[in-house]
Order: sequence, then structure tokens, then C-alpha cells
Amino acid sequence: MKRPRRNHSAKFKAKVALAALKGDKSLVELAEQFDVHANQITEWKRQLLSQAEEAFLTKAERKAAESGPSVKDLQAKIGQLTMENDFLEGALGRIHGPSAKR
Repeated sequence: MKRPRRNHSAKFKAKVALAALKGDKSLVELAEQFDVHANQITEWKRQLLSQAEEAFLTKAERKAAESGPSVKDLQAKIGQLTMENDFLEGALGRIHGPSAKR
């Protein structure tokens, strides 16, 4: 019979991932100890390593990361699109035909 799906807390996942990082026990031993699959332990360990930098960010760095694109980036994009529109408008003006500048 199949075991029902379990949802683990973030605290439990961190505990398992840190135990895997220590390297005292093999993945098989950890899987038996915590009653989870070895692949799941590997995934939690990978997530911990990839997101470890966020634990040491300052409040200003977190706010900057969450705010999205900067004003400078948006102004550069507006300038690029304006140039493209001007170019296409000029090219369309040179076309002689029924679809030119309505």
C-alpha cells in the first residue's frame, strides 16, 4: 500500500540539509534516520546551498532585490523603444502604397 503524501516543515528540511552538509553520515543513513528518500535529501541540500547567500543579506540589499528593475534600466528601455519607433516610422513613410501612413 502506498504511503500518503507528507509535507515537511522548513525547519525539518533545514535540519536534514544541514546534516547532509556535515558529511558525518551517508545519504542512505540519513534517509533511514529521517525517513525520507535520498533524492529528497539531495534536493534540500542543493536548495540550501543555492539560497544560503540570502541569509546574510542586509535589509537594504533585500529591498533592492525585491524592488524590480531600476529607473535607469527602464529609461534605457524607453530610449531603445523610442529609437525603434522612429526608425520604423521613417521606413514606413518611404513606402509608397495603400498601407503607408494612414
